[in-house]
Amino acid sequence: MQHYLEFERPIGELESKIKELRRLSDSDGVNIVEEVGRLESKLDRMMVQTYSKLTPWQKTQVARHPERPHTSDYIDQLIEDFVPLAGDRLYGEDYALITGIGTFEGRSVLIMGHEKGSDTESRVRHNFGMARPEGYRKAQRLMKMADRFSLPIISLVDTSGAYPGIGAEERGQAEAIARAIETCLQIKVPFLSIVIGEGGSGGAIAIAVADRVMMLEHAIYSVISPEGCASILWRSGDQAEQAAEAMKVTASDLAGLKVIDEVVKEPLGGAHRDPQAMITEVGKALARALDELEETEPGALLQSRRDKFMDMGRQGLS
Repeated sequence: MQHYLEFERPIGELESKIKELRRLSDSDGVNIVEEVGRLESKLDRMMVQTYSKLTPWQKTQVARHPERPHTSDYIDQLIEDFVPLAGDRLYGEDYALITGIGTFEGRSVLIMGHEKGSDTESRVRHNFGMARPEGYRKAQRLMKMADRFSLPIISLVDTSGAYPGIGAEERGQAEAIARAIETCLQIKVPFLSIVIGEGGSGGAIAIAVADRVMMLEHAIYSVISPEGCASILWRSGDQAEQAAEAMKVTASDLAGLKVIDEVVKEPLGGAHRDPQAMITEVGKALARALDELEETEPGALLQSRRDKFMDMGRQGLS
C-alpha cells in the first residue's frame, strides 16, 4: 500500500479513484477509457502544480519518505561485485554505515553510505542510519585504504545525524566525526558525495567533505533537523515548519549558497515514485562527475577540495 504524505492526500484520492474505475472496467466490461484519461490528465496537472511549489517543510517530509531508495538500493543497482568491508579495528562494526569496494562504470571504487533500513527489523539493525563512533572510524580506515590503492570514493548521505546515545559519547563521537572530516581533507583520490535523502549535522558532513557534493532535488541538508532547531529557538517542535523555512535546507537554497555543487533532478512526485529512474539518474550524475575529477592531478584535487571548504562562508567578509 502506497504511503501518502499529508500534502499528497488529494493526489492519493485521485489515484484511488482511477484505480477503482479501472477495476470496475475490468470486472464489468464497461468502457470508461475516456473518463480514466480525463482523470489521468487531471492527476498529471495536480502532480506538477504540487511538486513545483513545495515548501522547505514539505521537502523535508519527501526527503524522509520511507519508500525513497536507500543506500543499499543504490549499491545493488549501480555497483557490481560489491564486497562489504566491516569494522573499525578498534571497537566493532557499525551497521548504520555500509562500506565496501566494487565496480562502478568499469572502475574499482570505495563506496560508503548511511542506511536507514526499510522495515522495523532492518531499521533497528541499522539504527535508523545514525552512525556511532565505530562507524566514522571505519570510514576513516577505509578512506585511507582507498587513498593507498588509488580508488575513487563515493559516499551516499542519508541520516538525521550521528547517534547521540551515552555509549556513543563515551566512545568519542565528536572526535570520531572530526577525524573523519580531517581524513576527507587529506586523501588525494577523487571523492564524490551525494545527499540522497536527509543530510543531518556532523553525522552527514563526516563523509561528505568531497570534491563534488551533489543533492537530490527533494533532499535536505542542514546543521540540525528543523524539529531540533525549533526546540532550541522556540522551546517547541511545533515550529519545525518555520525553522525549515529559515534554515535554507533545500537543494536549491544550498546550491545558491554554494554549499553544494549540483542538484540532481528527481522524477515527478519524488524519488519514491520511481526508484529505478532515480537510481539510474544518480548513476549518470556520478559517472559524469567522476570523469571530470579523474582528469585532475591528485595534488591539485586535494588543494582544491581544501580551499573549497575553507572558503565557505567567507563571501562578503572584509
